[in-house]
Amino acid sequence: MIIPLRIVFLHTVPSDAVEAEIRKRAKKLDEFCNHVMHCKVTVDAFAKHQQQGRPYAVRIDITVPGTEIVINRRHRHEDVYVAIRDAFEAAYRKLQDYVQHQFRRDVKHHAEPVYGRVKKLFEDGYGYIETEDGREFYFDRSNMVHPDFDHIDIDTEVQFLESAAGEGLQAKHVSADKHNQP
Repeated sequence: MIIPLRIVFLHTVPSDAVEAEIRKRAKKLDEFCNHVMHCKVTVDAFAKHQQQGRPYAVRIDITVPGTEIVINRRHRHEDVYVAIRDAFEAAYRKLQDYVQHQFRRDVKHHAEPVYGRVKKLFEDGYGYIETEDGREFYFDRSNMVHPDFDHIDIDTEVQFLESAAGEGLQAKHVSADKHNQP
């Protein structure tokens, strides 16, 4: 296990089997998210209920960069293993939310537009664009953003996004508006 794990037993005798179960489940959290800096699991046994057995509650405190995830199971269960399972399932879901949130915050990099001139046009609704460095890009009617395919001519200056297609280079989002070429 990579993350520091601390296990605390309150109002109950520590058990090697319970500790092993906690370590197994904490290891799965660690394998899922490598950003976990610390994990503390508290197993608490409450006074025995008149008609039921002794209920257990499990609290999990997970420290990750920028925040702390706390699972404090409000409902209790007589079986300590069920209480552990429920708490770790809730922790896993919260950790998933944290990871997804971190992923969404990543900066998205947009492709830089490529500039060229329409070199060939065919009546079937496709053509080729040539860039200054001599590369040739296929495009068709569905790749045109503005104007329509029927309103462009050979030697029209265009900008587009470069894409690799099955048979070569393809131009996507082709636009023939006036562009400020770098």
